[in-house]
Amino acid sequence: MKKLFSNLKGDLFGGITAGIVALPLALAFGVSSGLGPSAGLYGAIFISFFAALFGGTDTQISGPTAPMTAVSMVVIASILASNDGDINKALPTILIVFLLAGFFQIGLGILGLGKYIRYIPYPVVSGFMTAIGVIILVTQVLPSVGYYAKEDTQFVEKFKPLAEEIILENILKDEAGEGVLVLENFKETINRAQKTTQADILKESKTLAGKEASGVLGTLKVLPRALKNINWLELILALGTIFIIYGFKRITTAVPSTLVALVVMTSIALGFSLNYRPIEEIPGGFPLPNLEIFTNFNLGSITPYIFTALTLSLLGAIDSLLTSVVADNMTKTKHKPNKELIGQGIGNTIAAVFGGIPGAGATIRTVVNINSGGKTKLSGMIAGIMLLVILLGLGPIASKIPAAVLAGILITVGIGVMDYKGLKAIPNLPKDAKIGPFKVSSEVIIMIVVLLLSTFWNLVYAVGIGLVIASLMFMKKIGDLTGKYSDVKPLKEESWADEKDFPKNLSEEVFIKHIKGPLFFGSTSNFQQLVKQIPNTASTIIIRMEKMQYIDQSGLYALEDILVDLKKDEKNVLLVDLLDQPRYMMERIDIIPDLISEESIFTTFEDCLTWVKQNVKDKF
Repeated sequence: MKKLFSNLKGDLFGGITAGIVALPLALAFGVSSGLGPSAGLYGAIFISFFAALFGGTDTQISGPTAPMTAVSMVVIASILASNDGDINKALPTILIVFLLAGFFQIGLGILGLGKYIRYIPYPVVSGFMTAIGVIILVTQVLPSVGYYAKEDTQFVEKFKPLAEEIILENILKDEAGEGVLVLENFKETINRAQKTTQADILKESKTLAGKEASGVLGTLKVLPRALKNINWLELILALGTIFIIYGFKRITTAVPSTLVALVVMTSIALGFSLNYRPIEEIPGGFPLPNLEIFTNFNLGSITPYIFTALTLSLLGAIDSLLTSVVADNMTKTKHKPNKELIGQGIGNTIAAVFGGIPGAGATIRTVVNINSGGKTKLSGMIAGIMLLVILLGLGPIASKIPAAVLAGILITVGIGVMDYKGLKAIPNLPKDAKIGPFKVSSEVIIMIVVLLLSTFWNLVYAVGIGLVIASLMFMKKIGDLTGKYSDVKPLKEESWADEKDFPKNLSEEVFIKHIKGPLFFGSTSNFQQLVKQIPNTASTIIIRMEKMQYIDQSGLYALEDILVDLKKDEKNVLLVDLLDQPRYMMERIDIIPDLISEESIFTTFEDCLTWVKQNVKDKF
């Protein structure tokens, strides 16, 4: 408790600032999910507060994020489709799936599985994150031009025959369930069908039209129609929002540009009494628990979504722990991964009970918190309280925000969340696999497969397929390498034979590190501990790489990060016996010669030792 209030002023300012930054994103993610802005705001309030209180990363700010919202959007659309588009009927099932995802996260933490999250290969993460960006970007095109398929009369009209067919099918299902369906006598069916009004048919037609225009494929199908029916006011509001977000960053980053865009564009729309489309109304007062998720619980209705809930929990775990690593690097602390998963799970379960969408650790909000002075769990709790105060005091005003403004905010989120580092590396990665007569990069294949499947098919299955492909390709590579180097026996972390005569007077000045075996996505975490092993007295680091036969993209970037840190600390890094494949990879992204010059690479340890004796001075 004493630690919680040890940095009250910094945590107060950090939490308030992070809460303000979270506001426009929470509203936008809520709208994007399909449950409305209040669901995004409720998720941000409860996840931020309880994930901070029970989590294992002191400075983490949690809430709805782009990846979690994208998967939630798929879950919501799927459950809505099986409930005839009736949100009131579908909501309990949706929230139970979110609740289950939170329970899974708590279970992952209790079982101590947080440390295994690092085994997700970089190409899978890269493809998934880029797909999230594409999905958000494409699906926000329609609201940014003011086109809503449900309100397009001509478009809706096309679905009336199918709507009548579905209504009749539902009548027959209801009769079969009630035991009154008699094939020889359709009097009851006819009687019920005659009670169907044009309003019922229109409602079902609108649901079908909305479903047809949903997702990336749906958006692309109706895009030509939308471009012929542009609402220029909505488009101007969206473009104005985007312009302010990117333009204001050039002036200052002290004030969040998304918040500035939200306030400015909403003020213009209200001040000039423009005839714009506002977001859904945000209910006033304190959020109330949705008890229907307990009273109407039906195991059969959620069984098809158990795997989806597990995937949602894993995604939240990855998202949160990656942000925790960022926080560690900024604060020079060490998070507790399993405790963090338990905290995220508690936050998500409580958010689900109150009707909020799920979330995870949010990198941008966490960075803002740290830069604003936040150092303890109190900052994340204050961020949640800040959002609650905004809800209670400014709910009616927030309900007047133009929908096009939130669409503009989401477009910038979609652009920002893509993995440009991974995309830029595509032309330079080695072509180590064959598809027919063509040689291609296995890591590029994984990235593109996950990207395409996530964008045009299913986010959940895409990640699973990507992991399977990555595992199979990795096993093949390791099998090939093991066969090639089968005569090499494992070595203990101790001085090698040719190091026995290393000058004792230089032992404090020179640190020798051995890399034994491939450096891949499963071993990067241990490798990143290298910097912590280096004594402060060491000015020269020798990395012996003759036993490192292979390095993948994850290992490559981990190595790059370590070399950057060592260069910042003015450490001189020497590489010994660098093999062909690792050297090729390091040259492709300019680690050689930008971070390691040719003069710092030695063929043998003897050559390196000669250089050390001539260039490293004995302090003693």
